[in-house]
Amino acid sequence: MVSTLDPDVGVVRIRSAHSVHATADRLEAGLKARGVLVFARIDFSADAARAGLGMQPEQLLIFGNPKAGTPLLVAMPTVGLDLPLKALIWESGDGTVWLAYNDPQYVVRRHGLADALAANLGAVVPILQEAAR
Repeated sequence: MVSTLDPDVGVVRIRSAHSVHATADRLEAGLKARGVLVFARIDFSADAARAGLGMQPEQLLIFGNPKAGTPLLVAMPTVGLDLPLKALIWESGDGTVWLAYNDPQYVVRRHGLADALAANLGAVVPILQEAAR
């Protein structure tokens, strides 16, 4: 299942067939296999546990490719607010695991970029979808 929460918000959400940890592992491996840099992996639930707090599993991967992102940053420096790219993976209260990311078209609209630049961001969408399958 793929859904956009709200076109104005620009968040795409995909149901994952795997746990949060496994989905994040699959995404990280898929990105690295295609030469995409993984800058960070943040385990929000582990950080919460270290602070004595509880929450459902949730992780964030921050990643990008300078060859794809630099033309966007040159065209409009404010796109740096949305780059590097991010994918959030979490388990909802009913046990469903979700993977969410910013819709490339939304990022392009948000920063007033040429439509053609959406392809630079959209190249990772199949990797995101594959991680959730």
